[in-house]
Amino acid sequence: MNLHSCINDYLAYCQNQKRLDKKTIRAYRIDLSQFAATVKVEDIAAITPSVIEEYISKLHQKYRPKTVKRKIASVKALFRYLEFRDIILTNPFSKVHIKFREPVTLPKSIPLDVVEIFLKKIYDDYHSATTDYRRRKALQDIAVCEMLFSTGMRISELCQMRCTAIDLNSGKLLIEGKGNKERRLQIGNTDVVHILKEYRQVHEDRIRESGFFFPGPHGRAISDQSVRRMIKKYVNKAAIEMKITPHKFRHTFASSLLDAGVDIRYIQSMLGHSSISVTEIYTHVSTAKQKDILTNKHPRKDFDIH
Repeated sequence: MNLHSCINDYLAYCQNQKRLDKKTIRAYRIDLSQFAATVKVEDIAAITPSVIEEYISKLHQKYRPKTVKRKIASVKALFRYLEFRDIILTNPFSKVHIKFREPVTLPKSIPLDVVEIFLKKIYDDYHSATTDYRRRKALQDIAVCEMLFSTGMRISELCQMRCTAIDLNSGKLLIEGKGNKERRLQIGNTDVVHILKEYRQVHEDRIRESGFFFPGPHGRAISDQSVRRMIKKYVNKAAIEMKITPHKFRHTFASSLLDAGVDIRYIQSMLGHSSISVTEIYTHVSTAKQKDILTNKHPRKDFDIH
C-alpha cells in the first residue's frame, strides 16, 4: 500500500475517530510528511527497521533530542495504527531499539518583581487611556494577563475558554485541557475577580456574540499570536530586559506555589498534568524555598567555631 495513502488514512482516523485537536493533527501531518519525503519509499511494506534507523539518524543530525523524540513518536504511532488495521504484517519498530538521553530543560519563570512591573504598566495604560477604544483594549489586556498568572492555564486553554466556563460570583473556572480533559480552577485573588467582572461588563456584547470569554476580531476567539504580540508590546513599554511568553506565566505560577510550600500534587491538578513526573520538573527550579530552608533550618547556623 502507498505510504502517502496510509498517512492520509491515519490522519483521518485521528481526526474523525480519536477526535484529536487541530494542533495535534497538524503536528502529526508535518512529522509524517517529513518522514515520507526523507525515506522516499512508496510501498509501506518496503519500510524496514534499517530504513527507520537511518531516518532516526538523520533526525539526530538536524534536531534537538526533544524534537527528535516527538517526531519518532509520530511515526511510531502511524505504524501502530497500520499494524492494528492489519495493513502491515510486521511493525518495523519492533526490531528497532530506541534509547537516548534527553537533557532536562528547566522551565524559565519570570521573577515576581518583574511580573509586578509588567502588570503595573498595563494598569497604568488603562488608567491613562485617552480614548474609549484604548481603555477597552487595555482592560482586555489586563484580564488576559491576570488570568494567565492567576490560574497557570495554557495559552490555548485561555483562547478557547467559553464565556459559560467561568462563574465570577464564585471565582470558579471550568477548563478544557489537552485531550478534552476538564479540570476546575479557583481564582483566589479578589482584585483579579473584580477586574475580570469589570472586563466582562465592558465587553459584554462582544463576549455574548462570540461565545468566548476573550473574543478576538470578527466574532472569533482571541488568537495566541495576538496575546504574544500584546505581551511583547508591554514588555517593551515597561523596558523589561527579558523575553516574556504566555507559557512563562504558567511556569511562574507553578514554581511560585512550590516555593510557598504547596504540595506538588495540588500543583499537578491545577496545571492539568496527567503525570506527576511532568510537574516534578518544577522541583529543580524552586530554589527560593531551598535557600530559605538551608539558611534558617540547617544546624550549621548555630555553630560557634571562631
